[in-house]
Amino acid sequence: MRFTSIASGSSGNCTYVGSDNTHILIDAGVSKKKIEEGLNGLDLSLSDIDAIFVTHEHVDHIAALHTILKKYKIPIYATNGTIRGIRKSDKKEEMLLSEFIPVKVDQMIALGDLQINPMTISHDANEPCGYRIYHGNKKIGVATDLGCYTDYTVECLTGCDALLLEANHDVRMLQTGPYPYQLKRRILGDMGHLSNEKSGELLCKLLHDNMKGIFLGHLSKENNLPELAYETVRVEVEMGDNPYHGNDFRIMVAERSQLSPVLEF
Repeated sequence: MRFTSIASGSSGNCTYVGSDNTHILIDAGVSKKKIEEGLNGLDLSLSDIDAIFVTHEHVDHIAALHTILKKYKIPIYATNGTIRGIRKSDKKEEMLLSEFIPVKVDQMIALGDLQINPMTISHDANEPCGYRIYHGNKKIGVATDLGCYTDYTVECLTGCDALLLEANHDVRMLQTGPYPYQLKRRILGDMGHLSNEKSGELLCKLLHDNMKGIFLGHLSKENNLPELAYETVRVEVEMGDNPYHGNDFRIMVAERSQLSPVLEF
């Protein structure tokens, strides 16, 4: 499998997961040009993409869908709630006429030699989800835009060979920053975004000896720093109730607007 982030941040998100034969994107929240550039770095193009799986209808996850659909007949998978949200927020002809394929959480979808299993996440969208992707005995988890995690979240992501986890904000930067009070409340709430500390806490519950790598994603431009997210999560692993040290695993901050390092396993 190959796994990387094409772009990740509060301004736009797109993740690639693939095998030798099947290639998918999770979200398309940056420009079509940016997505093409990222895929070119993997020796792929949008014509190689077998499907796009959407996590929810916020613009930083769907911004390029209509321009992609103008040229490519790529199947778009999303929950029914997300499909309604997309069509409500984007009235362009490509979005209204396209045949979106509904998915249900915890019901597996077979696509080529991949299997994709949506999972419930806590976020202020219609019916948001994360995704688990399987190829043989390999498993990848993508979970961003979750204001909190539960035992269900841990159960869903247990056993992953690689992860993309949200580390959206530093709580102190957010609290003292320029955002209006209501927006701060939203981000800090259980249907908002996961902080660096909470991301590290969740990661501690998911680590195992064969973990190949972790991307920290969806960083806020205004309320976080890549170095701060990395160090906070690393310290949580170091100090957490687990047998591991902070440097035992490859922890990377996903690039905001370009291709991140590629995990292959």
